[in-house]
Amino acid sequence: MKTLLVDDHTLFREGLAMLISHGFPDVQLHQAGDIAEALGLLRSDGGFELVLLDLGLPDSAGVQGLQRLREQAPDVTVVVLSADETPETVLSAIDAGAAGFVPKTAKAGVMQAALRVVLAGGVYLPPSVLGHARGEPAPVAKVEAPVADDPEATGPGGLSPRQADVLRLLVAGKPNKLICRELDLAESTVKTHLAAIFRKLEVTSRTQAVVAAARLGLVFGADR
Repeated sequence: MKTLLVDDHTLFREGLAMLISHGFPDVQLHQAGDIAEALGLLRSDGGFELVLLDLGLPDSAGVQGLQRLREQAPDVTVVVLSADETPETVLSAIDAGAAGFVPKTAKAGVMQAALRVVLAGGVYLPPSVLGHARGEPAPVAKVEAPVADDPEATGPGGLSPRQADVLRLLVAGKPNKLICRELDLAESTVKTHLAAIFRKLEVTSRTQAVVAAARLGLVFGADR
């Protein structure tokens, strides 16, 4: 997975890069120190699948940098790194299109476990949002690719394969138009799937659906 790590603190960035290179040798990691450099890399060097983004950068404030990344590279999954893990900050990042949130204050073991979930296609959110007593990720429930000869089969959360497809893209922060394009579905069909997903996960919004996916430990194993 081609990944871009964006953080202006050199020591933290290099330490995390070392952790990723040792623990996840299949990851092709690039680094940037601010949003301008990150946007330049995304423009000039395509193929990025994942961006690990610090919210506290010198050329952006709060979720502003996240919004700029989402505007320029809507197909790239963005996971936020931040020392501020209050529920308000986490949920505002998810609202702005983040596909997960890893606290920079996490201990090394928790950070590694969180990265393992994120790099495998799952969602990690801090316990302050999930209501967990500990920081470890939830047990993994893998969401497999659709089964062509059994379109009504259900998986974790009672989702059909097509609903799992839609949830995978929703979790990645993609708007309805991109979900329609990637799955070759009409917008009305996507809205119908979203309504069913919300009902099955017992949520009422896209942000709550991301939180529910993290709580269930869903990992989207196909076409992340």
